[in-house]
Amino acid sequence: MSNKKLQYSPLSEVDMARASSDFLSSMQLRRSVREFSSRDIPIEVVKNIVSTAASAPSGANKEPWHFTIVKDPGVKKEIRVGAESEEKAFYKQKAPESWLSDLNKFGTDWHKEFLEIAPYLIIVFKQIYDLNNGKKYKNYYVNESVGIACGFLLTAIHRAGLVGLTHTPSPMGFLEKICERPQNERAFLLIPIGYPGKSAVVPDLQKKRYSDYANII
Repeated sequence: MSNKKLQYSPLSEVDMARASSDFLSSMQLRRSVREFSSRDIPIEVVKNIVSTAASAPSGANKEPWHFTIVKDPGVKKEIRVGAESEEKAFYKQKAPESWLSDLNKFGTDWHKEFLEIAPYLIIVFKQIYDLNNGKKYKNYYVNESVGIACGFLLTAIHRAGLVGLTHTPSPMGFLEKICERPQNERAFLLIPIGYPGKSAVVPDLQKKRYSDYANII
């Protein structure tokens, strides 16, 4: 593999502090939203968001991910039916009381109307191994790599002025079937994106203090 010179433009300490503070302030406004507008989004914006996610680092640069963008109303309906089926079983049978108690502050239940209302769904699949002409090749640090890509994805959604939600119906095998993904892929995350609904509200959450989540040694 050949190398090329790193493209890097250093910032002054003043500009660095300002840029990091501005970005922190922006990201602190990012929230998970469950009430979406049906207002359309240009597909170019969605493709840019996904391409940003795909620029993430990955183990041995294997890029073990695939992003399915869903706009078709019929497919979104099918996904909602599948998700609600799994979520209903979760809320009524599978979830321990402690988990349900932690979810109470969000006011969630098994109804997932947003899966049809949001103009786009982005489904992130992890590739547990590479499959090329029927031959398997090893991927490395798959969960870590796809997790980082999802962080890029959520950041890009917010940067574009849109909102999203990390939705993880469990199990998610129905997504692999609906999207007709190959045998080496597993659904990792389902993210509806769009504009917030006019009446959208979010819980008034209190985040941990810096001293609670970080230290310097």
